[in-house]
Amino acid sequence: MSGPEAGAIAPTRQPYLVLALIGLAAGFLSGLFGVGGGTVIVPALVAFAAFNRKLASGTSLLAIVPTSIVGVITYGVGGHVHWVTAGILAIGTVVGAQIGTWLLAKLSTQFLRWAFVAFLLVVAVQLFLTVPMRDGDVVIDAPLIAGLIAVGLATGILSGLLGVGGGVIVVPAMILLFGYSDLLAKGTSLLMMVPTAISGTIGNLRRANVDVKAGLVVGLAACFTVTLGAFVAGKLDPQVANWLFIAFLVFLIVKTTLEALKARRGAAGK
Repeated sequence: MSGPEAGAIAPTRQPYLVLALIGLAAGFLSGLFGVGGGTVIVPALVAFAAFNRKLASGTSLLAIVPTSIVGVITYGVGGHVHWVTAGILAIGTVVGAQIGTWLLAKLSTQFLRWAFVAFLLVVAVQLFLTVPMRDGDVVIDAPLIAGLIAVGLATGILSGLLGVGGGVIVVPAMILLFGYSDLLAKGTSLLMMVPTAISGTIGNLRRANVDVKAGLVVGLAACFTVTLGAFVAGKLDPQVANWLFIAFLVFLIVKTTLEALKARRGAAGK
């Protein structure tokens, strides 16, 4: 098979053990950090399951749906999901994603990669200087609503531009800007992702950009470990959990930087 869609391997040939292992890893990280798992699933599908990036992104969104639902249930049992906050963020995210898709055609991929690296560096430094709290009440008022809508818009724009899940943006924003506890931020972030992932999956299905069987294998496998990740997050000291999240951001920074440098070398060689 050749051409740009060479990664679209027939479902009967999918390495299901590899897909399950990807799902187990993504599920644990989703529960631990409150991210959708796409930052792990997409590169893993490309590297270990011979997917092209386009098909990997669509398949990842499908896998995120059951993963996020189980994660929300797990965090919700402990009272660490704020439904109103998730709804407000989701509204901003839906609108922002449309803006991001429009901007995608206007800006270079290289610029977007370096902008994402700069953004993550700022977030990592701010988190390093912040001690998250496990208590405190959230009071929904006009300033908070305006702030959450703005964060949702920014999240949607960056998601549309860079293909990243909203959790890597929303979780630190809720902690740093609005004083949410780390557990409440993670549980609420997972809830916000459910409608976003469903909407994106419907669109990708219409464009035949999803390997449904592979997405279900990854998503169902992730369901087995997302609860474990959430359990570990609850047992960790807030500052230790913060450091682990910073380490995850550093991993994304290194990964994106290497992609940018590789693309630059490729462009220079032409």
